[in-house]
Amino acid sequence: MRAEVLSSILRDLNGTSTEIEACAVISTDGLVIDSLLPAGMDEDRVGAMSAAILSLGERTARELARGDLEQVLVKGADGYILMTHANSESVLTVVAKPNARLGLIFLDVKRAAEAIGKVL
Repeated sequence: MRAEVLSSILRDLNGTSTEIEACAVISTDGLVIDSLLPAGMDEDRVGAMSAAILSLGERTARELARGDLEQVLVKGADGYILMTHANSESVLTVVAKPNARLGLIFLDVKRAAEAIGKVL
């Protein structure tokens, strides 16, 4: 039941915009809980990298007195990776195209993360 709800949330998020290419719910220790990833994108690698980046982001926010980490945004030449906490033990990672309208993506990701946090 929980897995079905998570899958539904990810499908809804992926369907909100053609600018979102992939999304995954990952435990803070790097294990993928559920995902919608394209072929060729390694689930284990996404999980491990998300956990590592999130951990570094949390430490950076704390060390530089920026308060609790809300999200991490990575911008590359071919698009964005956005990570945000769903709850204290999981993170939502979203991969978006380079032309993504970030304001809308942030809003959709925030809503999805809140829904995921309630399920987990």
